[in-house]
Amino acid sequence: MQLLYFFEKLRMPWLDSVMMVITQFGGEILFLAMAIGAFWCVSKRLGYYMLTVGFIGTTLNQALKLIFRISRPWVQDPDFTIVEAARADAGGYSFPSGHTQNAASVMLCPALMARKKWLKAVLWTMFFLVALSRMYLGVHTPLDVGVSLVIGLALVFVLRPLFNDPDLPARRMVPLMAALIVMAVIYVIYTNCWKFPADIEAENLEEGVKNGYSLLGAVLAMPLGYWLDKKYIHFKTEGSLPAQIVKLVFGLALTVGLRIVLKAPLNALMGGGYAANAVRYFLMTTFAMAVWPLTFPWINRMLPRK
Repeated sequence: MQLLYFFEKLRMPWLDSVMMVITQFGGEILFLAMAIGAFWCVSKRLGYYMLTVGFIGTTLNQALKLIFRISRPWVQDPDFTIVEAARADAGGYSFPSGHTQNAASVMLCPALMARKKWLKAVLWTMFFLVALSRMYLGVHTPLDVGVSLVIGLALVFVLRPLFNDPDLPARRMVPLMAALIVMAVIYVIYTNCWKFPADIEAENLEEGVKNGYSLLGAVLAMPLGYWLDKKYIHFKTEGSLPAQIVKLVFGLALTVGLRIVLKAPLNALMGGGYAANAVRYFLMTTFAMAVWPLTFPWINRMLPRK
């Protein structure tokens, strides 16, 4: 806590605002937007790399939160204060830091594939600034952040060789996606069947269970999207700047819109519950990986390179 109290003394309004912006680069929404955007507009290889690191990291993160059940810093020490603007995104257990692990996918996957040294430097710097921001804002301890740094770095470097081939061969991708599904299934079984202690916070357990079903739905859609693209779609990530903007902006809007629109009818059809959440994320991920890319040839023809 001494380091957190040190950061507490450094706080000032303008720096609080800067750190709030930086910390968003480790948020779930930006992770999904960056990973899907890379998949559509930069390279499929990078997109799959980011999604794989992100999904494995999230599964491990959620499991560790429920295993250790460590409270947030201000709960551990009632005298400690946080930057209030950060409280809304700091629900659930503290250990380890989800934002730091997300930042590994968002920043370090592109950094390892980038050719320009200045871009690598910027991405690495942003990764460490996200980790620093979690402690400055007071929502994580150095232990929370340090463990996430190690996990994030390990995943990024261990998984990197699997994405060396631009063609994404089935001999690598199929076992990898099977492993993702197995991990997600194990996590869902764990959250549903493990006898957690009576003092576990019900809200945090419910959030962990819901996240498990969301992850399962998303990873189940990945092999379907991969197979459909390999066999039928063969979409290209290249395009003019206007075409790339249209692909990204409208595609993300439709993907997020689908996530929102599907919630009520699926809950009504399936009687609510977590299974509806899994189906919703399966359909949303399938749309992003195999439906929206069908429009890319038309967008490229409408907005060709000059």
